Amino acid sequence: MNGIVRIDEQSVIKAYARWAPVYDFSFGPVADAGRKRAIDIINQREGSLLEVGVGTGVALPRYAPHLTVTGIDLSPDMLRIARQRVREKRLSNIAGIYEMDASDLRFDDAAFDTVVAMYVMTVVPDPVKVLKELERVCAPGGEVVIVNHFAQDHGLRGWVESFMAPAARALGWHPDFRAETITDIATLDLVDTVKLKPFGLFTMLRFRKAGETVPDTPEKAAPAA
Repeated sequence: MNGIVRIDEQSVIKAYARWAPVYDFSFGPVADAGRKRAIDIINQREGSLLEVGVGTGVALPRYAPHLTVTGIDLSPDMLRIARQRVREKRLSNIAGIYEMDASDLRFDDAAFDTVVAMYVMTVVPDPVKVLKELERVCAPGGEVVIVNHFAQDHGLRGWVESFMAPAARALGWHPDFRAETITDIATLDLVDTVKLKPFGLFTMLRFRKAGETVPDTPEKAAPAA
């Protein structure tokens, strides 16, 4: 995996237990411009949406009401805040919020018209497995949208990312994660690459799954028992 220092599931859970109470006031604002850009695009789509790595649910109130939204995350501490947000905002288009491993999604094949993972791929232990799962649960004709920080080889930022890589376990993310980890193995069609604010620090990748959209059924997006 391009020399990425592996982090394990428990490291991620522990890291985000620490981050959960302050996430919306710390990393949240830094990532907000990229999140807004992705949501603006997603809101032009129809049908069912899966947000992988829903976290504290900061994006949930921004999704258009015509979308049926399901969120999953590995962190129970984050999910408690997300569920509280759904209740407080009375978000009627949220189909469910589940504690779930992104590398082993308990949904049927082709269950969602749109799948989004924002600021997720650098914090999962196995991003390749996660990408395969995103592809699997995306319906034919659907889109997979990934927003993430991707490392660069040159300049001061490249040096800092390489220096931070050994601390990945404590940080709970891969500072040296490269776009090629995704783009080189994706079976979907890459239709758009957009640099995002601030300073192009984040990138949005939009993938489309070949084929015609499969009609939705009420049971389609429900997690398997």
